[in-house]
Amino acid sequence: MSVKSVTIYHNPRCSKSRQTLELLRGKGVEPTIVEYLKTPPNADEITELLGLLGLEPRDLMRRKEAAYKEAGLDNPDLSRDALIKGMADNPALIERPIVVKGKKAVLGRPPENVLELI
Repeated sequence: MSVKSVTIYHNPRCSKSRQTLELLRGKGVEPTIVEYLKTPPNADEITELLGLLGLEPRDLMRRKEAAYKEAGLDNPDLSRDALIKGMADNPALIERPIVVKGKKAVLGRPPENVLELI
């Protein structure tokens, strides 16, 4: 099976992220792994991911994390750019995993979501 390049924005400490990676590998896909806590995406990359996912910033944020409120990101008046900057500055608030293939991306919650890409 020929599979075009696949990238996973991965956190090895997250069970859903690990399950998604194993699911990809079980289907014969060895993705490029971006450990986004070690090499966080910048605001432009997050904007691109949001476009590929078809999501707005808050849809990609871990809003139950203490850091979300501590960083003031719960303010409903914040602009889209301010929210994206908040994710760039606090990558732990980015929901994971994100799997990208070409011009499509899915959030691996549940991990089976990635099957539509392969």
